[in-house]
This record gives sequence, C-alpha cells and structure tokens, in this order.
Amino acid sequence: METKQRIVIALGGNALGNTPYEQLELVTQTAKPIVDLIEQGNEVIIAHGNGPQVGMINLGFSTAAESGAIKSDMPFPECGAMSQGYIGYHLQNAIGNELAQRGIVKDVATVVTQVLVDENDPAFQNPTKPVGAFYVKAMAEQLAREKGFTMVEDAGRGYRRVVPSPKPIDVVEKNVVKTLVEQGTVVITVGGGGIPVIRKDGKLVGTPAVIDKDFASAKLAELVHADALVILTAVDRVCIHFGKPYQQALTEMTVAQAEQYCREGHFAPGSMLPKVKAAISFAQTGGKAIIASLENAGKAVLGASGTIVHL
Repeated sequence: METKQRIVIALGGNALGNTPYEQLELVTQTAKPIVDLIEQGNEVIIAHGNGPQVGMINLGFSTAAESGAIKSDMPFPECGAMSQGYIGYHLQNAIGNELAQRGIVKDVATVVTQVLVDENDPAFQNPTKPVGAFYVKAMAEQLAREKGFTMVEDAGRGYRRVVPSPKPIDVVEKNVVKTLVEQGTVVITVGGGGIPVIRKDGKLVGTPAVIDKDFASAKLAELVHADALVILTAVDRVCIHFGKPYQQALTEMTVAQAEQYCREGHFAPGSMLPKVKAAISFAQTGGKAIIASLENAGKAVLGASGTIVHL
C-alpha cells in the first residue's frame, strides 16, 4: 500500500446538517476522519453535497421576493455558489481547527467551482431533481406559467420545482485545484456537484440544474489524477439484497459485477445507486473507488473497511 495517495473524498449528507447551526456542530466531527487521512500523509481534496442548503437559500429568496421584500428571487446557479461558500467556510474552519489541534501546519481553502455540462444532455429534456418549497396546485401552475418552471407532484406533499441533473464533463477550475494540492493545501471543491455551466458563443453561462455530487467527485478525481475516490455515506459497506434476511455486505466489486448489480436493481435510485455508478465511472479510468462510512474513512483507504470498486 502506498504511503501517500491523492484522495478525493465525497461527503454524504450525513456529514452535514439540515440547518447552519446543526452543520457547524456536525462538521467538527466530520473533520476528524478527514484529518486522520491527512495525518497519514495523503493529499486530500473534499467534495460535498448541498441538497438541503441550496433548497433553503432558494426558498429564502423566493419567499422574500413573493413578500415584496426584495425585487426578484435568486437564480439557481447563484444559490449553488452561495451554498458552496458557506458550507466551504464551515468545513475549512472545522478542518483547520482539527489540524491546528494536532499540530499539523496546512492551509485549507474552498474553491468556488464551475462544472461544465453539455446543453444537449438528455437530462435537460427531462428535469428530475426536486428543489425548493412545496406548493399547492394553483400556485404551482402559476409559477409554471409565469416563470417557465417545471412543477411536479412530490410524494403527496405538494408540488415542487424540478430541475435537470446533467452529467459533468469538465471542472473549469481543475488547474487551480491541482496547483493548490501540489502546494500542500487541503482543497474543498465541486461543492453540491459544482455550479452547472454550459458553453454558449464561446462563453460559460450558468444554467438552472443540479449536478450529482458523486458524479462530479468522480470527474474531479479523474481530472486531478487521484489515486482514490472515497465516497462516504452512512453504511460501512455496499450491500446486495439490502434489508432482506440474506443481505450481503461486499468488500469489493469489479466494474462488471457492479454494473450487473445495478441492472438487477440492488441499489436504491435516490441513495446508493448514484454512488455505485460514480464509483464505476472512476474505476473505469483505472483508479480505485471506495464506498465507506465517514467514521471508517481512514480504515477504508487502508483496505480494512468499505467496498472497493475496481476494473
């Protein structure tokens, strides 16, 4: 086992809270296993989700606009940028404090990151990612009429806006991330999957969409030539036949086996499936992908926990 690896960590929602106050508390615990990896001598790059956070920001501005307190709501790419900023602040603060406590001298920086998507991605014709508040049917129809939003009924709780979830094809600030990492900085980047941008007339333009953070992390890991992509979640290992008496925890999967399990429907679309698919995409580039629990991240990198996905 190499003593020093370049590792991209994708933090799951369980590493962050549902409110800024809860998050500030939680990240002090989240920082510990991350700093364990840094203490082992690894170069660490951190990615994270932003589902609840971007929803809160979007809802806050929409509510303020509806009440007349401000003149307009906030476009979705800008909501994503705001979430990258405040989640990044919490993470760099907690990781910086944990490093200092252990006597490790390292800079920690958040890079507000744009992620390029293809405007012809089929996801733009089929928005699926719910964001923001729940509305009654009449209000949902009004928003669809006035703002062109796609509104769908969500699990009997009301109507919500849905936005596309296109695949990432490039990370605009990848060279900045590489330079910082090579200088020894701990980098927090592609927060919430990155701010989705398309290329139009030679310019990058923000587009209302949400990129899956696991896919963005896999793309980043590929672009910065990471040795390992570690996708952290609430369970120690990936399981097949999950929740059944014959549930089986897996220590490893080849790409072919993982694809077969996906086809057989072993993984839930809203939780484990995107993690496994992201792990497959990175493993196909020749890297090692690991899905593990946050608290066992250090053990997982050493092969003592988690599920490894490889060619």
